[in-house]
Amino acid sequence: MLPPGRKQLQQQYKDHISDYQGWDQKDHAEDWMLYANNAGVHLSIDETALSNGELYTIVTNKAAKGRKGALVAMVKGTQADTVIEVLRKIPKRIRYKVKEVTLDMAANMNKIITRCFPKADKVIDRFHVQKLAYDAVQEIRIKYRWEALDQENDAIKTAKATGKPYEIELLENGDTLKQLLARSRYLLFKHRDKWTTSQLTRAKLLFERYPVINQAYNLSLKLGTIFRSYTSKELAYKPLAFWYDDVERSGLESFRTVAKSIEGHYIEILNFFNNRSTNASAESFNAKIKAFRSTSRGVRDISFFLFRLSKLYA
Repeated sequence: MLPPGRKQLQQQYKDHISDYQGWDQKDHAEDWMLYANNAGVHLSIDETALSNGELYTIVTNKAAKGRKGALVAMVKGTQADTVIEVLRKIPKRIRYKVKEVTLDMAANMNKIITRCFPKADKVIDRFHVQKLAYDAVQEIRIKYRWEALDQENDAIKTAKATGKPYEIELLENGDTLKQLLARSRYLLFKHRDKWTTSQLTRAKLLFERYPVINQAYNLSLKLGTIFRSYTSKELAYKPLAFWYDDVERSGLESFRTVAKSIEGHYIEILNFFNNRSTNASAESFNAKIKAFRSTSRGVRDISFFLFRLSKLYA
């Protein structure tokens, strides 16, 4: 809660100093804001939690690089039809000039872009695809961690029943088995070239005891290598097909799910190689909004908060 003096100053700024009362978006800002002239040929679309977990769909212009002119539209909620209704207020002559939009795999985002920017190539963010692979690796690690916890609990129970002391196994780096699995979380998100000395030791112990995790980790690396190493759709298509074959041979269900997701969106994923575009600018913009929100604590009027936001980015 703001101190009385600061609260009064803020009220003065809102009612008299700023041009908030005459803002042309004021009446509908909480539901949607639109700055059609900020739309460029390369856009991003994403969602962010703004206030009390309330989701907003945000469209940004990549050319503005997260600065003034970046905000094209901000719509409360993620329902495709609601967002489409707002974006179609942008004149068709502007919407049809959009050449490319980056997005994630969500069906609602795909529908929005298809309906509003029909001339644009849809590019699914490569980092979103890579994250699916990382999540598949973590799913396998967590499965083994729960098994290790169960085994330890069973061993403790048996020791108590037999009156024998429970002796926990310590690995050469000082980890227990359950600690090894817990502490390996972060190294599995990194390329092995970036492991520290302790992470290198931990990975060696992990992969010796759990070759399936090693197999999953290598599949995730191979997928990332495709995005980094190839410069065109034509060159990337063949190694991606080989990656599918590797997934099938692995028998890992979590990776089969990843492969099916990629297969269902392979055109939009391969569009990455047109301009190597990602949704990083949208993620960065979302982070800026959240940071701005954290510095605006005490501003309960969401419409006024959005007004201030628009002054920075619209």
